[in-house]
Amino acid sequence: MARFDRMTVYNTMMNDGVLPLFNSPDVALVKGVVSALVRGGSRIMEYTNRGDYALNVFTELIQHTNKAQPDIILGVGSIEDAATAAIYIAQGANFIVAPDFNPEVARLCNRRKIPYIPGCGSVSEIANAEEWGVEIVKLFPAESLGGADFVKAILGPRPWTRILPTGGVSPDEANLRSWFGAGAACVGIGGKLIRADWLKEGNFAAMETLVHDTLGLIQTIRSEKAAK
Repeated sequence: MARFDRMTVYNTMMNDGVLPLFNSPDVALVKGVVSALVRGGSRIMEYTNRGDYALNVFTELIQHTNKAQPDIILGVGSIEDAATAAIYIAQGANFIVAPDFNPEVARLCNRRKIPYIPGCGSVSEIANAEEWGVEIVKLFPAESLGGADFVKAILGPRPWTRILPTGGVSPDEANLRSWFGAGAACVGIGGKLIRADWLKEGNFAAMETLVHDTLGLIQTIRSEKAAK
């Protein structure tokens, strides 16, 4: 079962400002990534449910982190049905992320008080998800759906909506300023934060530094925005 309550997950996600996401069939590699994230200051990660035996990798990973990195909050992404969500929740997933909205998954997560972050691409989809108790919606693919301008347009009439853009987000300053300037609650970053060349080289130190710098940059951007 989940080790972290729903509000802790939401608050951590929004306070950090970035949700790193990663997938690999290599358990040792995933453990190395999690360790680099933790050393860089990240407190949360999404393991995406892709490929054969992804559940086996996640199960071993969460058993490992519960002892080695007990403060990291692990969830799972790319979940499209309640049956798959239930299996991962039984293995300890602390939150569920999806590319689309499914009311059966929402119902399951609400019963278990597990955060559910579904992908939405329109005002109607966002409003429907919120009616089912969704606190944060995933804008996916964010760049293709209009980018930061879309976020800003949504929040104009709906300032209570919390949006997690994923897809087209990078850790460079200009990109982050555009998303948070538009009002994003947090952002999801995969390969541009957990870079393939660093994974191939085993360069976890570079990854750690980038994570640390990204978290610091987000706090700076937020502080400057609040001061205006």
